[in-house]
Amino acid sequence: MRPWLVVALLLLTLAGCGDATPPGEPAGFAGLGEEAGSFAQADKRIELRFPEDHAAHPDYRIEWWYLTANLEDERGEPLGLQWTLFRQALTPPDARPEPAPWAADQLWMAHMAVSRGDTHRVAERFARSHSSDEDGQAGAVAEPFRAWIDHWQLASNGETPDETPGSVNAGNTFAELQLTAHQNDKHGGFGYDLTLIAEGPLVLHGDAGFSQKSADGQGSMYYSQPFWRIEGEVTLDGEMRAVHGRGWLDREWSSQLLDERQQGWDWFSLHLESGHKLMAFQLRGGGEDGGDYRSGTWISPEGEPTALAPDEIAMRPLETQQVAGREVPTRWRLDVPRAGIELIVEATHAERWMDTSVPYWEGEVVARDADSGEDKGMGYLEMTGY
Repeated sequence: MRPWLVVALLLLTLAGCGDATPPGEPAGFAGLGEEAGSFAQADKRIELRFPEDHAAHPDYRIEWWYLTANLEDERGEPLGLQWTLFRQALTPPDARPEPAPWAADQLWMAHMAVSRGDTHRVAERFARSHSSDEDGQAGAVAEPFRAWIDHWQLASNGETPDETPGSVNAGNTFAELQLTAHQNDKHGGFGYDLTLIAEGPLVLHGDAGFSQKSADGQGSMYYSQPFWRIEGEVTLDGEMRAVHGRGWLDREWSSQLLDERQQGWDWFSLHLESGHKLMAFQLRGGGEDGGDYRSGTWISPEGEPTALAPDEIAMRPLETQQVAGREVPTRWRLDVPRAGIELIVEATHAERWMDTSVPYWEGEVVARDADSGEDKGMGYLEMTGY
């Protein structure tokens, strides 16, 4: 059996899910609700520290660096992209093997996707490492920031944090990043070489970075950089185009992300024409009386976050479409009365299924005023467990 397949099967076993799930049934994300044991626990008493927290947290069981972007090319044609690096610990800190060539205690998985019109290209990679290894096949370090798997990488363009007085990125190695990832395929290959420039501050979600995910209190450490300005080149089916647009990067780590009753989530990140940003999600199950659990963050144009309580967000699917043999919601009503917004959020193209080892839907969306139909913004929607 090929080594990468061994890693894939082990990762899927640990995650409690796989691609053998029958269409129309939950994909089994309850593996993220397993007891944390002796892994480190996310907690609201933890103070996030930068740039240290841009790096990996091997004492926690799960973690990711998750970038989505809404772009357009020189012809004005829209494109979407995703790049995500996932880390999963194989053993808790007190059971790690000593460093050795085959003594891995961390598994890594990465996804990349490029979308344009009806075209949606997806690739996946796997790697292994020891938690003490800072120069292996995959990893993430803080100074200078670099997150990578093989030749796919998201890395700082500068050796040191921005120390400009009053800068929104003071002390932050996320001030300017370079994203590079390419994949050969039968269509001629796809990928990107992009520069990401932060035009606003990092945003801490929930309670100063602790994001509760169920009524029982499980949660994660969670922050974002939703203010990326992006420029560069995207290749799709062998054709390269210059692009520009906006990006959103999420950083999250935990050891027990979900309640064991939860089967998946619906997550929105929106760039609104007013300059505001909105992150909102629901975890299906795990709320009061067995209902869905919702949370979010309303972000001012200056980057000031306002945490949204479960009863301050209303979201419901309005329309589903058949995607990869599943009924997937592709049109939603999303209301946040506290922010004075009532939106219809709709996928621009339904065929955005990520046919990866852990399958899910991820794609570009547009947001319109629920009454007038006026354009209000754009962003991304991720849906798991369908």
